[in-house]
Amino acid sequence: MLLFDEKKLAALLDEVKVIAVIGAVDKPGRPVDMVGRYLIEAGLKVIPVHPKRQDVWGVKTYKSILDIPEPIDIVDVFRAPQFCPAHAQECLQLDTLPGTFWMQQGIFSPEARELLSNKNITVIEDRCLMVDHKRLAGKK
Repeated sequence: MLLFDEKKLAALLDEVKVIAVIGAVDKPGRPVDMVGRYLIEAGLKVIPVHPKRQDVWGVKTYKSILDIPEPIDIVDVFRAPQFCPAHAQECLQLDTLPGTFWMQQGIFSPEARELLSNKNITVIEDRCLMVDHKRLAGKK
């Protein structure tokens, strides 16, 4: 399901508690670092995902979303488009499907969108989660 209705997006963001950030790194100046820190400061539970790092933003970091031991509301992807279909496949392997598969600004993946299209997972492409959260959270 693609989501472009601002009221629905605001409602979705108000329900979010747990966000897995794929491609998480805490290098100052990187967009993923700014977004991750913002989401943590906004009171959300952010779970960093990176194949080699163990501690991003002072938080335990998992190699894959498949290793995360709790349900995820949003899978936020900071990786090049060619990697998105594999991450969409990982979402489908989770015991509890995430509500949203979010590809950050500049990231599009028709293949990932197609994989998730009939699974009741909202797919968002080419939008910044931080920008939308700042603008819409608490404005149902």
